[in-house]
Amino acid sequence: MVNILSKLDRILAIVGENIKLARLRRKLSVEKISERAGISRTTLRNIEKGSPNVTMAGYIQVLFILGLEKDLLTIANDDELGRKLQDANLTVKKRAPKKKYRHTKAED
Repeated sequence: MVNILSKLDRILAIVGENIKLARLRRKLSVEKISERAGISRTTLRNIEKGSPNVTMAGYIQVLFILGLEKDLLTIANDDELGRKLQDANLTVKKRAPKKKYRHTKAED
């Protein structure tokens, strides 16, 4: 069995590397990005290493500065497994038609 934490560490490392590459492609320094994002250079370096100790807000701030904030909208956008699970449990509730109330002379 694969340790889930090691999987998450690998994912964060890839995210950090992608952020670093995006920064380098834009020819922006660590100093410039950290200043614009309102974080320390150490925090940015930790983000680029994929540190789990940095808040999600820190990652989001850097993505925003890099113009990549819309990438966040793709998270869980196409939840194929969730949709399959939802479809498997779908049950159509059938209700009996509502009875029409009839007014009778006895009720007057």
